[in-house]
Amino acid sequence: PDYPEGMDDRNLEETRQVLVNEMRKKKPNGSLIKKEMDVTFALRRKEVVKDEPAISQILNRWPALFTENQIFCEFTRVAGKNLRDGFFDALDGLSPSLMDLFRKKKGLAGQILAGLLHQSKATEPTDIRCLCLRGLPVVLGDDSSPFFKTSSVPADQDVYSQTTVGILCIDEESLHLKPARVGIILEGSVVMDDLPNLPQAFCLPFGLIYTLHLDYPKYMKNTFLFVQHVMLNLGKSELPPKIQPVKNQLSV
Repeated sequence: PDYPEGMDDRNLEETRQVLVNEMRKKKPNGSLIKKEMDVTFALRRKEVVKDEPAISQILNRWPALFTENQIFCEFTRVAGKNLRDGFFDALDGLSPSLMDLFRKKKGLAGQILAGLLHQSKATEPTDIRCLCLRGLPVVLGDDSSPFFKTSSVPADQDVYSQTTVGILCIDEESLHLKPARVGIILEGSVVMDDLPNLPQAFCLPFGLIYTLHLDYPKYMKNTFLFVQHVMLNLGKSELPPKIQPVKNQLSV
């Protein structure tokens, strides 16, 4: 995108510094952040796409980008879609068919899914969302163990230091389907924590990967491609071989 009229690198850099200072406050001004993030979008895209900086550098230069609101706003700026509504509407719409598919699955995948089904309350909306997001990688042939990390303390970096993209479930019970607190891991560091639930935490890394021009992690590639192509209808129409049969079974 082009720079806003009358703005150059120097003006936009000054605006970026205003954003950094605002984010240091105990209660940053949300409307000011939204306005200045809109203004600096072209500068940020140039940095992210052309320079491909490390996540730590982006976090340092654009701290507002790692807040829930701004992940959703940035996704709209980049993709022209509402990520929150699109993701959860699609997930809730697919849930009955997904749960049906989980129950019918045989073999090792069927055993894993039966364990997940056993843990969830079939009437609780957040439980159903958690179940579907935990089960989706299983039916798509992904290995979600490097993605879903569990620790009783968020500071236990040994748990996630090798994780490129993941969700940190902060809980005493390692197999709990609905953890008490959830964080997001990028490039071996927790970039966000204190998220209210696992479905929210699943949606946000997708937004970050998409807006920060990152590659999908190999271990969850099919799952993220399913979110992109099937749930959000973004990108090319031809689906990878692991995804097309699942889409057919769900009759999407």
